[in-house]
Amino acid sequence: MEPVLRFLQLLCENHNLFLQNFLRNQKSKTNYNLISKTLMFLDCICGSTTGGLGLLGLYINEHNVSLINQTLETLTEYCQGPCHENQNCIATHESNGLHIITALILSDINPLAKARMDLVLELKNNASKLLLAIMESRADSENAERILQSMHIDQLLDMVCNLYHQESMDDDEFFEEGSPDSDDGVSPKEVGHNIYILCHQLAKHHKGLEELLSKSGNEKLGKALTHYRENTAQIEIVRSDRTMEQIVFPIPEICNYLTRETKQRVYQTAERDEQGTKVTDFFEKCNDMFIEMQWQKKLKSQAVLSTISNYMSIWSRLLFLLALMNNLIVAFFYPYTSHLPNVNGHVNGLLWVVLLIALAIVVSFQRRIFMYLLGSISIVRLIFSVGPEPTLWLLGSANVLIKGIHLVSLMGNKGTFAKRLEQQVTDSELLYHVIYLVFCVLGLSVHPFCYSVLLFDVVYREETLLNVMRSVTRNGWSIVLTAALALILVYMFSIIGYMFFRNDFVVDVTDNDIDWEIIQSHINERVENFVSTALSTRQKQSEVCEIGVDCTQDDHHSLDLRELVDGITHEMMAEVEDSKEEACSTLLMCIVTTLNHGLRSGGGIGDILRAPSNKENLFAPRVIYDLLFFFVIIIIVLNLIFGVIIDTFADLRSEKQNSEEILKNSCFICGLTRSSFDNKAVNFEDHIKHEHNMWHYLYFYVQVNVKDPTEFTGPESYVYTLVKEKDLNWFPRMRAMSLSIGETEGELNEVRCLNAKLDRTQALVDSLVYQLTELKDEMTKQQKYRNRRGILSTTSNYNSHQYGQSGMGMDTMHQYQ
Repeated sequence: MEPVLRFLQLLCENHNLFLQNFLRNQKSKTNYNLISKTLMFLDCICGSTTGGLGLLGLYINEHNVSLINQTLETLTEYCQGPCHENQNCIATHESNGLHIITALILSDINPLAKARMDLVLELKNNASKLLLAIMESRADSENAERILQSMHIDQLLDMVCNLYHQESMDDDEFFEEGSPDSDDGVSPKEVGHNIYILCHQLAKHHKGLEELLSKSGNEKLGKALTHYRENTAQIEIVRSDRTMEQIVFPIPEICNYLTRETKQRVYQTAERDEQGTKVTDFFEKCNDMFIEMQWQKKLKSQAVLSTISNYMSIWSRLLFLLALMNNLIVAFFYPYTSHLPNVNGHVNGLLWVVLLIALAIVVSFQRRIFMYLLGSISIVRLIFSVGPEPTLWLLGSANVLIKGIHLVSLMGNKGTFAKRLEQQVTDSELLYHVIYLVFCVLGLSVHPFCYSVLLFDVVYREETLLNVMRSVTRNGWSIVLTAALALILVYMFSIIGYMFFRNDFVVDVTDNDIDWEIIQSHINERVENFVSTALSTRQKQSEVCEIGVDCTQDDHHSLDLRELVDGITHEMMAEVEDSKEEACSTLLMCIVTTLNHGLRSGGGIGDILRAPSNKENLFAPRVIYDLLFFFVIIIIVLNLIFGVIIDTFADLRSEKQNSEEILKNSCFICGLTRSSFDNKAVNFEDHIKHEHNMWHYLYFYVQVNVKDPTEFTGPESYVYTLVKEKDLNWFPRMRAMSLSIGETEGELNEVRCLNAKLDRTQALVDSLVYQLTELKDEMTKQQKYRNRRGILSTTSNYNSHQYGQSGMGMDTMHQYQ
């Protein structure tokens, strides 16, 4: 029977609805309902037909447990897809089918459990999957209520609790080396998780079970339920007939390796302008996040690299603080002196006291701000102890080391080591951090001014500053075209200036190539002439004084040597400063002068040209020329460029505000706003946390990628097919099941139930019509046969009467006949 059941299971593989229905009804004269026969076979082999429903252990042993598992798997494959008729066939069968399935979950199945607990867990796992398959994708509660009638919910919860708290020693016993089927075994927690999902699905139709799952007074049970609740996700999908369905599934273990930094990055950078674009962008990132999870799982086997990668955000903050401290030291102390900064004894002692106090605060409170304060005080103390240059060298070395660690952690988190060389080279983020490391090395080995480039990291870290940069680059082509227009206009004005106002282009210049030695020799020559003249004059005065002439007032007419030198110097500098030069001798010089001085002057090119007299012939054209340059170039064109930049920045700021508003007040998955959930059974926070949690959709994407396709449920198979085709119609858009309860969705559910009943009734009527037709044909044939017999009988009687009247005997008549 086991290969036969396996054959029947494979007929229905991949949810073949046609064969699922065919196994139940062949639409022939002799119909064999193999669904019911399989269920009855399960009852027989488990001993329920002998009245031993509560004594499963007497009938289940190591020899027939594989057959029972195969029977459960075959029954599960009959139902999944879903096939509602097969579900109803199993749930409504008059045998003990549901009771035996629930008994497999709730009973201990001793003595098999004492010897082979792994086989018992496999039985319970398959039985729970079968019950979930019977309720799969159903809008009504009929089958769920029948399942609830066949069990006690307290026993179900106790089984969940016992499986969660099962001793690890038991796990080792049935997974030990050499144990049969140990590779295919399931852990008690996995079985308990499946049973918990069964409880979750049944709780929708049983208020008492729902309350027990949400609020459990038992600490042991509460711990188990909390664990399973945190590792269970639910989503809502849209079927091909536009009906909505809720899926509850265990979160794959690999999803625990998704880093918090990745979540924040995806959440903040996802497209949010339109519903379709938003979901599409998120779906495209799902595969990258799945690859990152796989790499993170592989990374855990490498202890050192895993430890480094776990603190990537800490390395990033330390790098920025070190870059800031390096630049502060360079700003305050460059160029360096050989001696230490002067500090008196009181300040020196005060620094030590403050350092010790900061250390005590950090040890006591362990807050991040106190750690930063302790680091800053330590650096100040180090500067005054060993000097700024050794301190800068020490901080630069730490900067290079930490940046190397940060780069390795970044490559580890992103799985760069597992990517191709082409992907590594084209990774812009990785290239940025490599350049950052290069400047760290240059600052340490070449010149400390290279540390100033590291301050641009604040632009990379802050979104507001990124928007400032984007305001220039986002509409860069518009700015380039406007600047090209400005160059064309400047070129036109340069041509006009060269043709008509060439002599007005006279600008003040300072010759930087002045030969100061010639000026110094000229000053020395004039000083020597002055000194020789002064000496000859004084000699003549002394000769006059010798003959008795009063010469006390002659010194007031002598000049001071210092004043003479200052006067000569000011005179020479005035000559240098007052030198002028023609700036429009060629058209190229005219263009350069107009571009350089015209755009930088507030009033345009007229600010640097010669002021014309109103008596000149070209006075009026010159005024028009200056005004046109001012209005066209300065006011219009330059403001156009500034306007593009300012408008772009305003748009980016508005987009950021809109994005934050969308993040706060609309669902990422369906796009419904917060106001849609006002005065509803489910509020907005519960909706985005439980019903349409964006990360639960990622987890389901991972689920259909890591799960064996032959083990898919009906919804998983449906979504997997659409995922391969990159079809996103299974995402709910502007819809939520919680908003439809009691309204249109409730009515649609009733209509679907009525349609299902009508379909079943119609199928029954068709079957009856077919049987009646066959019966009518059979009766018609019998009637014709009887009519022929009646004619023959009438003919015989008539002949007998005729021959009797003619005196013929009976022998003659029989011969005739």
